Amino acid sequence: MQSAAYSSECCWKLPPLILHPFADASGPGKLVESSRASLMLQGLLPLETLTREQLDHTLIEGRFCEIRMLYYVGKDLLRWVEQCMEMVQREESLRHAGVEIQSFVALLIEDPPPMVKEKLIKWGVSDYKAIFSRAVGLNMVFAEAPTKDSLSQDFVRNYYRYADHMFECSRSMKSFALIRSSNFDFDLFASGEYSRMLEREWQEN
Repeated sequence: MQSAAYSSECCWKLPPLILHPFADASGPGKLVESSRASLMLQGLLPLETLTREQLDHTLIEGRFCEIRMLYYVGKDLLRWVEQCMEMVQREESLRHAGVEIQSFVALLIEDPPPMVKEKLIKWGVSDYKAIFSRAVGLNMVFAEAPTKDSLSQDFVRNYYRYADHMFECSRSMKSFALIRSSNFDFDLFASGEYSRMLEREWQEN
């Protein structure tokens, strides 16, 4: 569906986007091993003493870990979008302006405020567009975090391709206004960081 740009001289402060920890203790290690296994299967690294079956198992384990991590990121993103939509319903000038869920998702992925982009890069999240879009895509399909037994190995192995298509499908469900960070500003916090900030404010008051 076609999207129309939203033009306004007004500026709204959106709720903060709060991201919670989403990896268990073994998560980072599985991701590293999965990346190595992928490179070995592609012939970019020597196989060492591992068989292709062992490498494929390692790859699947890491990809499933990625799916779970992205799913929980998506939960946080959509929780934030719902809060933004509640604000839209309270603002007469926005209520009938075509600002939809997809508007805020596009804002986050395509045009986040400069301070949010800087913070993501500082956290080491350089490819946030792919991470956020795939996280949203997975949440468009799964109501709960999927279990390993509920997914085919082909889906797990190539989940990122499916997630990309899921995201594009969610964008095309209806027309929506494209909004910009010049009109819609928001802050980004890790959950622990946000909790500490609230605690300081309470102590000061």
